[in-house]
Amino acid sequence: MKNQIIKTNASIICGASVVGHKEHDGPIGHLFDIYDENDRFKQKTWEKSENQMQKLAFENALRKARLQVCDIDALFAGDLLNQCIGSAYGLLDFDIPYFGLYGACSTIIEGIILASSLISGGVFKKCAAVTSSHFCSAEQQYRTPLEYGGQRSPTAQWTVTGSGAFIVGEETESKVRITAALPGIVIDKGVNDAANMGAAMAPAAIDTLIRFFEQSETSPEDYDAIFTGDLGYEGSIILKELMAVEGYDMSINYEDCGNIIFDRERQDVHSGGSGCGCSAVVLASYILPKIQSGEYKKVLMIGTGAMMSPSSLKQGLSIPAIAHLIMLEHAEVQNGNI
Repeated sequence: MKNQIIKTNASIICGASVVGHKEHDGPIGHLFDIYDENDRFKQKTWEKSENQMQKLAFENALRKARLQVCDIDALFAGDLLNQCIGSAYGLLDFDIPYFGLYGACSTIIEGIILASSLISGGVFKKCAAVTSSHFCSAEQQYRTPLEYGGQRSPTAQWTVTGSGAFIVGEETESKVRITAALPGIVIDKGVNDAANMGAAMAPAAIDTLIRFFEQSETSPEDYDAIFTGDLGYEGSIILKELMAVEGYDMSINYEDCGNIIFDRERQDVHSGGSGCGCSAVVLASYILPKIQSGEYKKVLMIGTGAMMSPSSLKQGLSIPAIAHLIMLEHAEVQNGNI
């Protein structure tokens, strides 16, 4: 197979996170930049609340980077709502070229890959990658209105109310370097249970990880940490077991953002967190600072997404999944293993 790893020369200048009450009440709640006690962000509908989250996240990222709107060459953004209205309306006020993306919960990593690739190629100098999800808008679109009070399956995950925004720039602008990326391949193993998205997404994450390890001639132990976006409790167990079958021990340095953001037992989230906002806010608030400080020297971040739609669920179709990977390194690390 042709080497599909993309070598990139870009950096993440900063990340910003906006979350709801439940996320703020979780184990890493103190790390988030902005939160709203009632998840509405002073808006009348859940969809408009999600719009506002994206706007706040992007504005906060600009402030952190000490940049103006005119400094950003392009916006890469997407969400879970039909036609990505969370992003289109949320970023409407910014006079910046806009690329709408749909990678389901892998969207933020997809955005970072596209931004870093175009920056590495000299097309742009600074870009933003933004995404969001909202528990209430997602439940309304994919499952049932909240008023229905339906029973949730033990394998179900809790959609994170959150938005993450990242400013991506040239390599020398940050200690957090984006040194490689591997785009995912759509994988469908026949899982059609929308209440078990971890099982649907785990095979895609496994495929991407194995391809990356083979093509880079590395192993899990070569990294300080490896994160998936939102496989949750069920999906991360599947990943570790099947990776072990393939000869890769993921037990030492692997974790899933859906397991980090909530306390499963105390907060009653069943199989953990999910949604576009899950990996985005955990990356911005929890992972990125550890790389900036040098605690992590080399990290793999895999965005995982279940690419279903309301129509495909109604028709009983199986759930295709995708997993995009980026390698993040502290600036002091010598890059030469890819």
